Amino acid sequence: MRQVVATAMGLGRAAHPLPALVVTGIAAGLAVGVGWSTGAVLVITAAVLAGQLSVGWLNDLVDAGRDAAVGRRDKPVVSGRVSVPVVRTSFVVAAPGAVVLCLPVGLPAAGAHLAALASAWAYDLGLKSTPLSVLPYAVSFGILPAVVTLGLPGAPLPPVWLIAAAACLGCAAHFVNVLPDLHDDAVTGVRGLPHRLGPDLCRLVSAVLVLAASALLVFGPDGAPTPVGTAALPVSLALVGAGVLGGPRSGFRAVLLVAALDVVLLLVTGVPVHAP
Repeated sequence: MRQVVATAMGLGRAAHPLPALVVTGIAAGLAVGVGWSTGAVLVITAAVLAGQLSVGWLNDLVDAGRDAAVGRRDKPVVSGRVSVPVVRTSFVVAAPGAVVLCLPVGLPAAGAHLAALASAWAYDLGLKSTPLSVLPYAVSFGILPAVVTLGLPGAPLPPVWLIAAAACLGCAAHFVNVLPDLHDDAVTGVRGLPHRLGPDLCRLVSAVLVLAASALLVFGPDGAPTPVGTAALPVSLALVGAGVLGGPRSGFRAVLLVAALDVVLLLVTGVPVHAP
């Protein structure tokens, strides 16, 4: 029993739980914001969670050799807390499961989810080492709102401002998420766009993108900004400032906190969607 618990904990760690839970929370917030029933919200949440688990597991599978080369003992696969076959099997189950779980809300939503996951898997499988490393983040996060809205009657697309805000958040996360690993990545030959820009420019670009996402959510919907939306902007600015000035991991945590704040903002203001 102890071994089962240890393996489960290692598997959870290998899935990159914090970003997985934040992305899942964003999807759940969007589903509530567009008016889905409780059952549909649970279905969408489960599907997105399975997809995020698959992305994290594939990432650790692909990076296992590089992580071992630089002594990343914090990685469960490298430290032996979970075996490669267990992680591989978990990915093989979660990847198609994420799409199947989306089917109850319709084929368009399931297709959008597959497209978002394919983009994220492409990052794991090699795009992370190219100048196009930010592209999967823009695509996958930008598609996420469509996974929620396409299941509604008439299969409406999300508003452009919401797609742009989600893409900005995803790109911002990419630029700060790699900062703590720049040295290890250089040793193992990973040179994505953030590696080419350097840490200082990455922090600046990330801060601009996060604030752009918040501004889009406040000013994008029709009508004047709500009091909650107006108050959210300085809070976002403070979080981003703290993240830029803090340690190597603080920037990424700041982006996640702003994302959580943006979900609250969406829940308060709602997400206007219109069938074509």
